[in-house]
Amino acid sequence: MRKKVMVVVVCVVVLMAAVYFTNELSKSRSFQFFGGLVTDVATEEKVVALTFDDGPGENTAEVIEVLGSHEVLGTFFLTGREIEEDIDGAIALVEAGHEIGNHSFSHSRMVFKSPGFVRVELEATDKLIRQAGYEGEIHFRPPYGRRLLAVPYFLWREDRKTILWSVEPESYPEVSMDAGRIADYVVENVEPGGIILLHVMYDSRRESLAAVEPIIVRLKAEGYRFVTVSELLELGEG
Repeated sequence: MRKKVMVVVVCVVVLMAAVYFTNELSKSRSFQFFGGLVTDVATEEKVVALTFDDGPGENTAEVIEVLGSHEVLGTFFLTGREIEEDIDGAIALVEAGHEIGNHSFSHSRMVFKSPGFVRVELEATDKLIRQAGYEGEIHFRPPYGRRLLAVPYFLWREDRKTILWSVEPESYPEVSMDAGRIADYVVENVEPGGIILLHVMYDSRRESLAAVEPIIVRLKAEGYRFVTVSELLELGEG
């Protein structure tokens, strides 16, 4: 009886360890099984990419206005479903000169998904991005930064990189609730070649939207230049 109990305990411990390891691996910022993984690029030049996830949404016009007033181009990782719902918002981003990336169609966690599911999610969103008039390279950022096997393999087969980030102020609740703290966090933690992640498309993210302008103003004052993800990657390859 005791032996059976011990076997069960060992199995449970092993299972829990496997679940923990898989979870940590799926959100790793330094490792994935296939293809290129980008959180920043190695450069001494004071450049930074300002990126936004989700949308287009209710604040699209406002963020375009803020960026335009400071002559900054961002990289927007949009979801296919939201492009379908607001194609005009996606077109507005393209016409303003911003870079458009793929953030999946449904914003599902890309872990334990079939290759077929991944293909449909990415290809459907790529198609919608093209319908919005975007002609540049389409980078991909997995929802929540989660991926395991199918996503990296699909991207690797298509010679595309997984784009993550190096600075994410919203991951800290005590920071995300205040625009000033968001700006402070970004300015204090950014480094040359970094990628900043913000969510600004919804009214629930008003503090993040309000932080965009002070982030730009303060980083420019420190000598930083804002570039798109594609431009940043080119610098890293130089």
